[in-house]
Amino acid sequence: MKIDVLAFGVHPDDVELSCSGVLMVEKSNGKTTGIIDLTEGELGTRGTIDTRKQEAADAAEILGVDIRENVQLADGFFENNKASQIKIIEKIRKYQPEIILCNAVEDRHPDHGRSAQLVADAAFLSGLRKIETTTAGVLQEAWRPKYVLHYIQDRYLNPDFVVDISNVFERKLDAIRAYKTQFHQPGMEGPQTYISTPDFLDSVIYRSKMMGKMIGVKYAEGFITKKKIGISNFDALIKHNT
Repeated sequence: MKIDVLAFGVHPDDVELSCSGVLMVEKSNGKTTGIIDLTEGELGTRGTIDTRKQEAADAAEILGVDIRENVQLADGFFENNKASQIKIIEKIRKYQPEIILCNAVEDRHPDHGRSAQLVADAAFLSGLRKIETTTAGVLQEAWRPKYVLHYIQDRYLNPDFVVDISNVFERKLDAIRAYKTQFHQPGMEGPQTYISTPDFLDSVIYRSKMMGKMIGVKYAEGFITKKKIGISNFDALIKHNT
């Protein structure tokens, strides 16, 4: 199955927090969408591998993505090396996405920036025919996506462009809240963490509002690209009269 927009997140919930709105917008535009989690989030203070797996499945259903898979790299200790790159290349060639979304280029959590470079490197290498990979014993075709876009996470990074997600924002919050062990839930037991406070979810809302203000809408998500984005004519710049 070809996936038009494929989002990679190093931890289950990275995608929900940072670019799930765009996935839903693209789905409503008739695109196929998917999520690849690199790790099972096994080092998270709250919850377990099993609870995170169920939460990821619940969130995927809310988002309406066509596929969600987990590469099962080592949380906190994966490396941007050949073995890891091959695993990502196999997923890219399997789904042949036109656009890849992946972690922030640098962030509070060291896994985020390392994952961003790993996926970007794999996306390039995936286009080289002399790197051979297989799926179910069948040789895969080389494939390079048109764009690799980095979403913005905990630290503020100036976006190269933002996308209006106002119409799907409440569903984005529902997908985040599907991670009941990770984020604030009244009565939920467990040690308090950086992301389990009520203020953390507020910061996600305020960030989306700030991004939206940049383009005159209520909520938006921002992205960074190293590849210059071109347009065919000025009509592409005009969304509506303001």
